Amino acid sequence: MIKRNYRKREKIKIRIKKKIFGTSERPRLSVYRSLNQIYAQIIDDDKGITLASASSLSKEISEQIKATKGKVEKSKLVGNLIAKLALEKNIKQVVFDRNGFRYHGRVKALADGAREGGLQF
Repeated sequence: MIKRNYRKREKIKIRIKKKIFGTSERPRLSVYRSLNQIYAQIIDDDKGITLASASSLSKEISEQIKATKGKVEKSKLVGNLIAKLALEKNIKQVVFDRNGFRYHGRVKALADGAREGGLQF
């Protein structure tokens, strides 16, 4: 069952990757969701470098994460953090890459948090 779901998400990722590409002017905001954590990276695909990254394990928001209940609220905090880090590097617009995950729940909460933080996508 796990192997089948993994293959399915890999196929979805390939379809998404054909359409989404991050440039220097508009980098890609990539989201990865594990069972307990959520990770976000802003990537410049032209140069192949990560410009900013945040996760639910980041030390900047560790106190706030301990105070929250639920994974969705944690995801929103990570979205706010990645937006703050992006704005520090003068990145205002990004392309959102859901990385094969459904745009629902924690992935949507991260996107909403990033929008509230000032990112446009």
